[in-house]
Amino acid sequence: MFLPSPFNALLSRRALLKRSGMGLGMIGLAGVLADAGLLSTSAAGDSAPSSSPSPLAGRAGEGALPLAPKKPHFPAKARQMVHLFMNGGPSHVDTFDHKVELDKRHGQPLPMPNLRTERKTGAAMRSPFAFKKYGESGIEVSDLFARTAGHIDDIAVIRSMHADVPNHEPSLMLMNCGDGRLPRPSMGAWLTYGLGTENQNLPGFIAMCPGGYPIVATHNWRSAFLPGAYQGTYVDTKNTEIDKLVANIRNTRMTLDEQRRQLDLVRKLNERHLREREGDPQLEARIQSLELAYRMQSEAAEAFDLSREPGWLVELYGKTTHGRQLMITRRLLERGVRFIQVWSGAGQPWDNHDNLEKNHKTLADEWDQAIAAFLTDLKQRGLFETTLVLWGGEFGRTPVAEFPALNGRDHNHYGFSCWLAGGGVRGGYVHGATDAFGFQAVEKPVHVHDLHATILHLLGFEHTKLTYRHAGRDFRLTDVHGNVVTELLA
Repeated sequence: MFLPSPFNALLSRRALLKRSGMGLGMIGLAGVLADAGLLSTSAAGDSAPSSSPSPLAGRAGEGALPLAPKKPHFPAKARQMVHLFMNGGPSHVDTFDHKVELDKRHGQPLPMPNLRTERKTGAAMRSPFAFKKYGESGIEVSDLFARTAGHIDDIAVIRSMHADVPNHEPSLMLMNCGDGRLPRPSMGAWLTYGLGTENQNLPGFIAMCPGGYPIVATHNWRSAFLPGAYQGTYVDTKNTEIDKLVANIRNTRMTLDEQRRQLDLVRKLNERHLREREGDPQLEARIQSLELAYRMQSEAAEAFDLSREPGWLVELYGKTTHGRQLMITRRLLERGVRFIQVWSGAGQPWDNHDNLEKNHKTLADEWDQAIAAFLTDLKQRGLFETTLVLWGGEFGRTPVAEFPALNGRDHNHYGFSCWLAGGGVRGGYVHGATDAFGFQAVEKPVHVHDLHATILHLLGFEHTKLTYRHAGRDFRLTDVHGNVVTELLA
């Protein structure tokens, strides 16, 4: 029943149509039923239709605490996830997919009539980096990631990844959101929607990218049609001072008690506004974000404060941006943050169309030490078995050199590599293969949808059942695709 109040005395056009639309439809229906002789007056007033449920109703943990911990579909070893995103597209044939044929045919045209590239390319280009076998599994890794290779027996390398197109924007969206064109929730948003988080004083999903936004910016960690509480919180890890690292972390004008009283008043007004608008999810997200911002003042500063770490551990990670990022990542995992995405930096740093040897080495030098230290640290603290780690970019690079410099590689979505480690992953395993030159996935191909299905499985979800009703249909991360790659499971 609609009751007038000072807060709804003036209705917007949308609110008026929303409140009166069903009534207009009933007037028309009454006329149709009367003409057909089907209108009965005996039942009038017998019962009233129930009010429509809130968009947040019926979902465990949503509403008052949308990020409250939730149970997955079935027990899983992995409880948290870290995505090490090498944006720009690292070259698989220079990192985790050694191709002897490129050494043999360096400078020669490749006998591949199906070789299709985005830009003009030339002859075969051998890797400037040396490969060797590591661990008991004997998996080959280039010297770009020699320290990371020390953990190869706990890593599953997928050498047969493939995506849809050779362009950054749609490939970033496909890898992060499951669709290259349409606005869809990101993987981190889906996981926090399904699992919540274990620390209500910190965001459930944090995206760290030094120096600004990557390509397509916040679309990479958006919540889209999921409630806004599930979107990623961006942190610019180029900064080292807490007040700059986490913007507005401290209020210099009001005490916590004064802020609490102010926030309680704002919350009461917002909740009244929310009730009159049938649980608008955007307004609900605004209420939750204000509450989270208040709670973060007490815990975020401590979580991001690396001065609390011992000197020897700082040296282990390396005094670099990525070393700091991964040390913060471990601290956030300890505090129950569900999903953390760690980026290489603004733009697309791995997009080396020329000077690949120099640029890939510079990037890998900073990442390799940090990743190896991060995996070691997780193992020593008992976090490795419950944390799923994904490394990779949006696509790979071509086995041939690109014009005009002929010392770089073009985009390649037909075949590339990524790797998984941690909870529930089969370590010391290589899945699939590209052709002899590293251009196309030919053995046990794994599409991005398959990767997403496998990730959700490792975190306890049947990917076809983790859905959200929107615009008349049930959506999911894998859309209508995806198969779990069971060989990757321990």
